[in-house]
Amino acid sequence: MGLTSQAAASTFADETRTNASLTKFLHGLPGVDQVGADERAAMLSTRSIKTSAKAEGIDLAISMIDLTTLEGMDTAGKIKTLCAKAQRPDPFDPTTPSVAAVCVYGDKVAQAKSYLTGTSIQVAAVATAFPSGRASRAVKLLDTSDAVAQGADEIDMVIDRGAFLEGRYLDVFEEIQEVKVACKSAHLKVIFETGELRTYDNVRRASWLAMIAGADFIKTSTGKVAPAATLPVTLVMLQAIRDFHNAGQRKIGMKPAGGIRTTKDALRYLVLVKETLGDAWLTPDLFRLGASSVLNDLLMQRKKLQTGAYSGPDYVTVD
Repeated sequence: MGLTSQAAASTFADETRTNASLTKFLHGLPGVDQVGADERAAMLSTRSIKTSAKAEGIDLAISMIDLTTLEGMDTAGKIKTLCAKAQRPDPFDPTTPSVAAVCVYGDKVAQAKSYLTGTSIQVAAVATAFPSGRASRAVKLLDTSDAVAQGADEIDMVIDRGAFLEGRYLDVFEEIQEVKVACKSAHLKVIFETGELRTYDNVRRASWLAMIAGADFIKTSTGKVAPAATLPVTLVMLQAIRDFHNAGQRKIGMKPAGGIRTTKDALRYLVLVKETLGDAWLTPDLFRLGASSVLNDLLMQRKKLQTGAYSGPDYVTVD
């Protein structure tokens, strides 16, 4: 059951927010039926996808990937290689779609932009003291502004999970708002690190908090903490997006990240989106997969559908 349009409209009209008013709103959201969410996610994951639909799904999944490198040892050469793969995931097959974005640390944004000039591939930068979020707000805003100045098209920020779990919702809300301003024209993805939020109710509350604060996307995880993305958690977030939109608000994007390793995994997430939000969300503008490791499996499965046989393991590059 979702929040009614009337209740949502009343909340969004309240421009004078306090921690007490946000707490009342967030804790007034309908509770998540954990068993029901688990069962529905499990049921949808069993959907059979036939050959033609599978081929379309594989290409769609490839086009939704945020190809990512977030390591301390990242070099200019690694960024160049990643950007080349983003443009031509399968160098032997020009019909393979390019990915949606390349995601890097802020100091690598300018390099990525230079390698992707003339393409539609976005450059996303993690910011706000990713992955921990443990820095002052001034540092987080500077981190964001610097990435945007380097040319980032998208910013992936992490919320202060400690503040959220302590019930300091206004602090989290205001930080998202200020980072959104620092993003300027760049899109803002807000990462919850759902594995640290403990309950599905908290995931729903974080989803609504981020959306009313101005997030363009909501994202499960940094990929640095287990558990990362799961189907039930993603379902809870997709349902929040649905209810937010049904309340007369804008469309919000969704990005599960971490733990998505196989073609079957990727297709299960696409089924979840289709059944919860509909075909309108089956576009890279509104759904992304934070799953660099799954790209090779998608390419292998794509080639198998074309030829009837698996290629050798050296057919794809190892990042």
